[in-house]
Amino acid sequence: MIDTNPPARATIGPLLRRAAAAEGAMWRSLYVWARRRPLPLTPGDDPFGYLDVVKPILGIFIALSAIEIPIFDLIVSNVVPWRPARWIVLVLGVWGLLWMLGLLASMKIHPHVVGDTGLRVRLSSGIDLWIPWTDVEALHKRYRSLPSSKSVQIELEGDRRVLHISVGSQTSVDVRLRRPMTFDLPGGRTEPVDEVRLYADDPAGLLRSARGTPATGAVSR
Repeated sequence: MIDTNPPARATIGPLLRRAAAAEGAMWRSLYVWARRRPLPLTPGDDPFGYLDVVKPILGIFIALSAIEIPIFDLIVSNVVPWRPARWIVLVLGVWGLLWMLGLLASMKIHPHVVGDTGLRVRLSSGIDLWIPWTDVEALHKRYRSLPSSKSVQIELEGDRRVLHISVGSQTSVDVRLRRPMTFDLPGGRTEPVDEVRLYADDPAGLLRSARGTPATGAVSR
């Protein structure tokens, strides 16, 4: 009998590498953000953030993480007789707080970018898609709410495949492509997609910034 199940090592290895890469990217983002350096943009680039829709939620989690540190420290120091437990809990609490700050930083320093030659669609440090204007048929402003909270979703609409890069289960800009394109994502390369939908805090500004490109026929709706 042939075992058709992949070895556990073959499945766990890529997951561990992706987790390690995400962890490293989070700490790098926190370092860059803390240094308050300007975004590395070229002349003609316009950045567009996507943080506003999730900023209140992130703020609540960051505040709770900060409050939990002294509370758990007090509880463990008075209840658990093993002294190292206090330091373990303290380290985990500080790590959790810094991780949440790193997530916020990663979203701040990796905005969407409208340039002279194309649109750069980003989400934190894990997603970075490049769409040349020559491959864009039209841009549309349209707010959509998605049923799933996943940041990356692919949906079939008739014979068309749509890639959603959502924030807070929302998108606000539709990018209709002239031809099907594939994109590299953390989970692998996508099937050819006919449209990309993303969330931007200022979709109208993003469309205005795209004027003068091959996508000038875009209509905001």
